[in-house]
Amino acid sequence: MTADTLFTFEELETAAQTVRRTVPPTPQYRWPLLGERYGCEVWVKHENHTPTGAFKVRGGLTYLEELAAGGLPAGLVTATRGNHGQSIPFAAARYGVPVTVVVPEGNSADKNRAMRGWGAEVITHGGDFDEARAFAAALARERGLALVPSFHPALVRGVASYALELFTAVAGLDTVYVPIGMGSGICAVITVRDLLGLDTEVVGVTAAGAPAYAESFRAGEPRPQAQARTFADGVACRDPDGRALDIILAGAARVLSVTDAEIAEAMRVLFTDTHNVAEGAGAAALAGLAQEQARQQGRRVAAILCGGNVDTSVFAAVLQGASGGPGSPA
Repeated sequence: MTADTLFTFEELETAAQTVRRTVPPTPQYRWPLLGERYGCEVWVKHENHTPTGAFKVRGGLTYLEELAAGGLPAGLVTATRGNHGQSIPFAAARYGVPVTVVVPEGNSADKNRAMRGWGAEVITHGGDFDEARAFAAALARERGLALVPSFHPALVRGVASYALELFTAVAGLDTVYVPIGMGSGICAVITVRDLLGLDTEVVGVTAAGAPAYAESFRAGEPRPQAQARTFADGVACRDPDGRALDIILAGAARVLSVTDAEIAEAMRVLFTDTHNVAEGAGAAALAGLAQEQARQQGRRVAAILCGGNVDTSVFAAVLQGASGGPGSPA
């Protein structure tokens, strides 16, 4: 699958209209203190300002609309570390479709609470996301539910509306840094860039403790990992999606790995310089920019703040100087 076959520009515009009926465009701001800090013009795309506090809500809306067009199932099941698990019940509630969400043991208590708040039944199973995902597939067969994947063209089309907003609002971006979980965010940015005919380089950012996509990018083929250990749960993937990897290989300039300490520092910087709360995955893109600060001097750069759903206790510890959280590599 290549960027030009994932969806057309007309399909992107339709998806953007679907999203806008429920979720207003999020802002992108040029932050002067970030510019002073990193020596370049820094724009932040604030996906932490959506109703669910993360970019995933966009994909849930387009995915459910596509399902509705073909006939709604009796129920849905999916696996998540939190933000995808909020987007699906948020969208499904509009159609009266029940949603079951499987999360791994030790998942964010605040995210679990938010998923239940949107109406989901939350089941805990497995030691990490990939084990939860396997259980969700088994549950789909057992209960006769429709399984919602973490990566799907309809999900990416919705997510791509944020990339369309960013590229439309900010001309001449040299580089966009995007965190990589299962790949919908970066694939959306790559696809929209290509549809608009821009030459902006797209840089993916992974956690050093969950380097599946970074290792796969270097190898040019999937490189599943034995574990994913990072407090940035939104990027804690150990088994990359092959379709997403194809798009990343074709369209990303590079894929970085940042440590939990670098992510925690980026969370502090975002709060200090912009007074925005970022979860670990939400700060990963800025951590990538910080790592490449020398490379970006004098350029126009954007970082995707993909979400702000961090547990209060974790965020308090980070602000007090902690270098990570539970599950972080040493």
